[in-house]
Amino acid sequence: MSVRVDGEISAEVPGKLRRALRGPSPAKVPALVATACTIVGLLDIAAGAIPRFRHSRMHAIAEVLPGALGPFAAALSISAGVLLLLLGHGLRRGKRRAWRAAVVLLPVGALAQLLYRNSFVGTLISLVLLALLLRHRGEFASLPDPRSRWYALANFVLVGTGSISLGLVIVSTRPRHVVGDPSIAEYLSHVLFGLVGFAGPVEYTGRTATTVAYSLGALGLLTAITTVYLAFRPEHPAARLTESDETRLRELLARHGARDSLGHFALRRDKAVVFSPSGKAAVCYRVISGVMLASGDPIGDVEAWPGAIERFMDEAKRHSWTPAVMGCSETGGEVWTRETGLDALELGDEAVVDVPDFSLSGRPMRNVRQMVKRIERGGYETRVRRVRDLSDTELARIQRAAADWRGTDTERGFSMALGRIGDAADGDCLIATAHKRDERDVQAVRDVQAVRDVQAVRDVRDEQPGPYGDLKAVLHFVPWGSDGVSLDLMRRDRAADPGMNELLIVASLLAAPKLGVNRVSLNFAMFRSTLARGEKLGAGPVLRVWRGLLVFLSRWFQIESLYKFNAKFRPRWEPRFIVFRTTRDLPRIGIAAMRAEGFVTLALPRFLRLGARGPRPCPHRPSMECQDPEIRAA
Repeated sequence: MSVRVDGEISAEVPGKLRRALRGPSPAKVPALVATACTIVGLLDIAAGAIPRFRHSRMHAIAEVLPGALGPFAAALSISAGVLLLLLGHGLRRGKRRAWRAAVVLLPVGALAQLLYRNSFVGTLISLVLLALLLRHRGEFASLPDPRSRWYALANFVLVGTGSISLGLVIVSTRPRHVVGDPSIAEYLSHVLFGLVGFAGPVEYTGRTATTVAYSLGALGLLTAITTVYLAFRPEHPAARLTESDETRLRELLARHGARDSLGHFALRRDKAVVFSPSGKAAVCYRVISGVMLASGDPIGDVEAWPGAIERFMDEAKRHSWTPAVMGCSETGGEVWTRETGLDALELGDEAVVDVPDFSLSGRPMRNVRQMVKRIERGGYETRVRRVRDLSDTELARIQRAAADWRGTDTERGFSMALGRIGDAADGDCLIATAHKRDERDVQAVRDVQAVRDVQAVRDVRDEQPGPYGDLKAVLHFVPWGSDGVSLDLMRRDRAADPGMNELLIVASLLAAPKLGVNRVSLNFAMFRSTLARGEKLGAGPVLRVWRGLLVFLSRWFQIESLYKFNAKFRPRWEPRFIVFRTTRDLPRIGIAAMRAEGFVTLALPRFLRLGARGPRPCPHRPSMECQDPEIRAA
């Protein structure tokens, strides 16, 4: 078949016609239906809430769209609009339950169009969209996200706030039908009474009073129904690392943990894990706001990474999550991009100190050397030990001190944080502590040492004045293979002298050879290369502007301070990358990463939280903000 266009035979027109008849591609159906639901929902809300809108030309459009039930049922129109808005996000992500709700809602809208408005066009459009959903039902197979019953409270607050706001629009857009001149407080009282089914202080003439009452009652009923549904629906809790998964991960780390300094952080127990089909590799992740966020490189044999990555991507597709990776190495980034088609962007650099090459001598280390000597002359001493070598009493004291010195109520850390200290399974971790004594304490210890009673020495150390004895600062390191450690957290007493962190890092580096440690991973420096190049002579204007922006942001996120603090120890820099699907996903991934690291919190107030969970130690790294005043002032 061919079509003549301007005297020429064209074979393209039938092809375009066939594509038009086939409809949109299956991959575009969720976004198309979600957009349609959003538009119709807004039109329905406007048609039901604003009287003038119902008589405008826009309402003629609203009447032929699915879900627009006409001006005669303002309450039903508003309710349908709110439900469609709530439904749109789930449809866009291909959620099965959102599809089920839309399949039920669209026939109702079509029937209403036919019975009440005699609108065959509106009925037809509703049925076309319904047919589109049924034909492409395979595109709506995503499983529910992890959730808890706290979503019911969040729904009550958000939908309730929206209902109050929309109610104020409803009661205030009918001035010609209002008796008297009510105040804003009376309007608000009328809305609040109307949401729970009672008459308020504002009086209307004619049928407007009934319309307003039904509209407010519908909003209140909608808020109650959605809240009750969320409260009593089956719970899908967020995944946690099980004991069997942790055992398998530890076995992989024992064989391949030396490859990545972030490997041990995969043992955080608020992460989930997927293994490769062979079980020789794994990817750990956490789901936050629909983002499936992995951290570091996959664990295990590099040859088995593709299998674990494929399982990760399959899981993201099943749930319609946005895949992303934070802080992977260059090798990890290459494998991720090659196997998945994702893109990568350099995020910053990790500071790694090679212990055999470290020395306090030389001019570059002059400032660190002087600071350490000054603190030691102030009566401070350091101890660097494995966790398994600490007594229960001292370990408990360190745990309490680290929790109280955290600086914020919000736990921070994800990709470079273990989230605990002193666990029985973490005996290989290192703890460096700084202590200060007065002359009487020092003499007491010397007297006990004279009788060579080791236990008595420990008792004297455990009986120092103050809530934590003589403890003034703590550093915690996790294993990095058999010959390395990676810094987990840095905590200090705010009343202690400045320089505690420098003192403990130097002490750890000097004690490392005796502990069999040849390399130490320190903090992560965001955008380190930009800061380093931007301050050099001859830097271009674009680079200097970018560096100036980072310096400005450092007032809140301490980007420059962490870089300068790390640079004191003359490390080598290992680049770290973020892996993502498309550029438009970056804002969403950034928010999810900030939530994971603890910079953006959506936690419930303390008095509404279940249980009394004790605070867990949480590091500042790889955070963009450090709570330690020393690093802030670096």
